[in-house]
Amino acid sequence: MTETPFSISIPDEKLELLRKKLELTTLPDELEDSGWKYGPPLGDIKRLVARWRDGFDWRAKEAILNEELPQFTRDIQVQGHGTLNIHYVHQKSSVAAAIPLLFMHGWPGSFIEVQKILPLLTASSPDYPTFHVVALSLPGYGFSQATKKQDFKTGQHAEVGNKLMVSLGYDKYGGDWGAIITRKLSSLFGGAHSQAWHVNMPRVRPPTIYQPLLYLRHMLTPYTETERLGLERTKWFENQGRGAIHSLIPPVGLLSWIYEKLVNWSDSYPWDDDEGPTASIRLYYEYTQSKDRVLTKEPTIPLEVRCYPRLWSLTEGNLVFESEHTSGGHFAAHEKPQELVDDLRKMFGKDGPAFGVVPGRTGYL
Repeated sequence: MTETPFSISIPDEKLELLRKKLELTTLPDELEDSGWKYGPPLGDIKRLVARWRDGFDWRAKEAILNEELPQFTRDIQVQGHGTLNIHYVHQKSSVAAAIPLLFMHGWPGSFIEVQKILPLLTASSPDYPTFHVVALSLPGYGFSQATKKQDFKTGQHAEVGNKLMVSLGYDKYGGDWGAIITRKLSSLFGGAHSQAWHVNMPRVRPPTIYQPLLYLRHMLTPYTETERLGLERTKWFENQGRGAIHSLIPPVGLLSWIYEKLVNWSDSYPWDDDEGPTASIRLYYEYTQSKDRVLTKEPTIPLEVRCYPRLWSLTEGNLVFESEHTSGGHFAAHEKPQELVDDLRKMFGKDGPAFGVVPGRTGYL
């Protein structure tokens, strides 16, 4: 599993093929005064297609990504699926006792989501902990090789993440982001390797009779106005028909779908026309829920796509810390990078509930 330095270099013929596809795109008509009811407005899509086709400087973006994100590839053996070549970002702090942190992206997103928080997480200070950060591209996503076999589920994604961290010398580490896969990773490798995980999009259920004290509190405690609105937003998200993403092979179809999510899943973040096209590549995975015993931290972000009552979070496992924010959405690392990093520093800091959870790595100078 030798590490190989990697730089993004998209062949010119691939860029030319994309340009031709954009030129050949036929856009549909639009109903009058429909707004966002049937998806993003046609005028927005026309503007973005024109920008992508004629004005977007990929080579400039490519150079920035290569400059700011130290990238590598490494072969990872996955049980039942052979060897996959995995792409990842690996930025070490100058602090020897820095905490290893595995950043897992989700959908729609990619390893690029770590770009804004990387310098903040690896910065050293006597006032807060610092991190060695690893951000992988999930198999079949971005520049990581895809499996050719069926049944590559969250367990296999978690196996890749854990084996990558161990191969880098991080036998004990914490996890962040990529809610579903990070949760699975903690379930499979918690205690032995994964010591804590942080997520801003918890996937929880209300307490049941098998948790009698929580169930009683759940039945007797009314929802707050914030929790009620959060459940309404969760219901809205679940009714979006997420399975439709898998048929969006044409680039403009994918652009339209991603643009809608960037707008609707964020908290009025001012996306410019050059941010959207680089924000995401396609991913599909299956999810199987399981229990874990690892320290958990969940921030409440008002325009996250899933917002559950706080009491529900207590069913998640060893929940040690919660925080609440007045603004932000699903793309917290992009919209609110400082707030996200502050949460991690509080969780792993000297006064935090996860301080010292990674043996020999406090994160301090």
